[in-house]
Amino acid sequence: MPRLYKSGSFLRIPLADGSFGYGWVLNMPHDAYYDYRTDTPDSDLDRIASMPILFKIAVRHMDERGWEVIGWRKLEEQFSQPIVQFMQDRGNFRDCLIFDTVGNERSAEPQECIGLERASVWEEVGVEERLLDTFMGRPNATAERHKVRLK
Repeated sequence: MPRLYKSGSFLRIPLADGSFGYGWVLNMPHDAYYDYRTDTPDSDLDRIASMPILFKIAVRHMDERGWEVIGWRKLEEQFSQPIVQFMQDRGNFRDCLIFDTVGNERSAEPQECIGLERASVWEEVGVEERLLDTFMGRPNATAERHKVRLK
């Protein structure tokens, strides 16, 4: 049975090397993931929330992967803002769309999409891999594939 997270839930995420990453459930299905990794479990929400955000993505929370809800806080104003993403036609890379989670959208040049997340839904295992790759200083294959194509 899927776990039901609610907006504002803080998550502790076990990674393949035995360390832990941390996330915060935004407005479902989007989560924010912190640039914070520990060797032992941390539950200090003040410390976790003070760390920079690595990325915000949509996640399907379906697997029983050991992600633990370690607390809850009301979303701060900056985290309740619309999340901006892009879509790009696979056949015609010049056909791009920038949109947000409240329904605003516009056509865009591919260069305008640099730094935005491609619209997609990540599986929990993919999030774990992306976090660990980021912490290890190596590219993540899925994140690389999701970058905007410029030519």
